[in-house]
Amino acid sequence: MYIKDMFRTKEVVYSFEIFPPKTASSVETIYHTLDALHDLKPDYISVTYGAGGSISDNRTVELSSLVKNKYGIESLAHLTCISSSRATIDAILQQLKNAGVENVLALRGDVPLNGKAAGEFQYASELIGYIREHHGFGIAAACYPEGHIDAPSLEQDLEALKIKVDAGADYLISQLFFDNNYFYQFLERAEQKGIRIPIQAGIMPVANTKQIERIVSLCGAAIPRKLLTIMERYEHDKTALRDAGIDYAVEQILDLISHGVQGIHLYTMNNPYIARKITANISPLLDAKNRSCNSHE
Repeated sequence: MYIKDMFRTKEVVYSFEIFPPKTASSVETIYHTLDALHDLKPDYISVTYGAGGSISDNRTVELSSLVKNKYGIESLAHLTCISSSRATIDAILQQLKNAGVENVLALRGDVPLNGKAAGEFQYASELIGYIREHHGFGIAAACYPEGHIDAPSLEQDLEALKIKVDAGADYLISQLFFDNNYFYQFLERAEQKGIRIPIQAGIMPVANTKQIERIVSLCGAAIPRKLLTIMERYEHDKTALRDAGIDYAVEQILDLISHGVQGIHLYTMNNPYIARKITANISPLLDAKNRSCNSHE
């Protein structure tokens, strides 16, 4: 099933992201995570592109197949292109097709440390256009409510996003953010730019201060004073920080759903406990929204 079709039948599409285990580990180490997630009935689960984005090291195809064929949940396989040839992309997409995976998240990927891209694709828009022209997949793309960290300005980032949409993206998943106002402002700017495909809000619960600080340094997301206070107060109490982070994420999500967001994409960090707690708290509103949507069909 193409994930894009879910946005036609549901008021709010709710999904999870997981990542493959390290190369030295067996993919079976992810089973306990999926065992604990599958009964939450997410609309789909996305699988990141493996350790460091390396084609030889990542297990995205294997895990995406596992999600779909063992657990019966639609899967979204991440696919980066900055260091890939067309032949490599073709081979990966054929592997996904053989496994019954029908959806990919088309990404540029991180530029190599030497600043040189060895592949035949420079931008995600080129990958999106190539997949649209040569392969029959549903295509998701990334968007950045506060602007991509490499973009000279928000306006130029939106222009790049419009190119991705015009190239054939079916829907968008946002980079994580901690202030909903940035997301609402982004939605308005995207609408003005003529971007009218579904946009899911990406939410990452704070469970580890150092982890969040590292991720924020890579993506440039702002940390509001309220969240910063939580992180400072509970920095040395892991359980309290986890629970406060869950509460903050729940508050974010409930506000987003109430404001009519089309989807929530939860970055689980392979932590079933957090995903289960958040899902339990948002399910009443999520279910009510989707029941309302079905009653109007």
